[in-house]
Amino acid sequence: MKIRSMTGFARVRRSMGDGELTLSVKSVNHRGLDLHFHMSSEFDPYEGALRGVAKKMVSRGHLDIRLFLARAGGEGGGPTLNRSLFASYLSAYRKAAAIAGIGAGVEMHPDLGTAFRIPGMFEGDRQTDLPAETEGTLAAMMTEALDELNQFREREGMETLASLVERNAAIQEASKKIADIRARATPLYQERLRERLGELLNGANVEPQRLAQEAAMLADRSDIGEEITRLGIHSHQLGLLLSTGGEVGKKMDFLLQEMNRETNTILSKTNGIGELGLTITELALSVKSEIERIREQSLNLE
Repeated sequence: MKIRSMTGFARVRRSMGDGELTLSVKSVNHRGLDLHFHMSSEFDPYEGALRGVAKKMVSRGHLDIRLFLARAGGEGGGPTLNRSLFASYLSAYRKAAAIAGIGAGVEMHPDLGTAFRIPGMFEGDRQTDLPAETEGTLAAMMTEALDELNQFREREGMETLASLVERNAAIQEASKKIADIRARATPLYQERLRERLGELLNGANVEPQRLAQEAAMLADRSDIGEEITRLGIHSHQLGLLLSTGGEVGKKMDFLLQEMNRETNTILSKTNGIGELGLTITELALSVKSEIERIREQSLNLE
């Protein structure tokens, strides 16, 4: 399966009766599947069928779905004012104002914005008899639009994938360099531990075996071998995930958290060993930077 982004747009049109149906879908990133429909009330009975199609074809993303029927003969193909209803509204408004004693003797100016929100104020809002095949037509349009949307999202996803693979390769290369430096830095770790133990003992007479045990414990707390190994394992798993494709967004989030945790531990253990320690710090900081960039890009993946 290909990796998809969660950003895309698609529009389809279809003739129906004396007009033309337009269905558009715009998607942006979201933790789950969030569907928002924008359509006149005459299409409310078909929302369930449209949702069913969407759930089969899309797993994540915020989708704005807009459906509009432009009937022939309308002004500009759009809704027209229901003049009789508007006249009734004005008459009722003035009667109510007169009863309340508001603006006596003055021409009244009602709020048109309020009037226009009244159901049926526009001809396009009135319930009309739609053809029997409307549900099938809408379902087919939804399928076509989401197929186009998914193709768009796959193209964006493949572009993102190339960047993610490159950044993960940079993490793996930095991890190898850290492992190499760690091997060369082991004597420095031991010298630092001897100095610290000497300062703590301050001339006290301690058995060599006890001293060796204490040194081993301190060395274990300073060694970054396990962290390097786990970072490499997680990076390898990330590479496999990217090569497999499909729904990768949530899985990537977990792996990136683990990789970031291992990197932070490496940074906390590399103080006090001179230039080699500074080099490890620089490499670990570059790993953190790549992890953060991958995380930002992964937020838009399905």
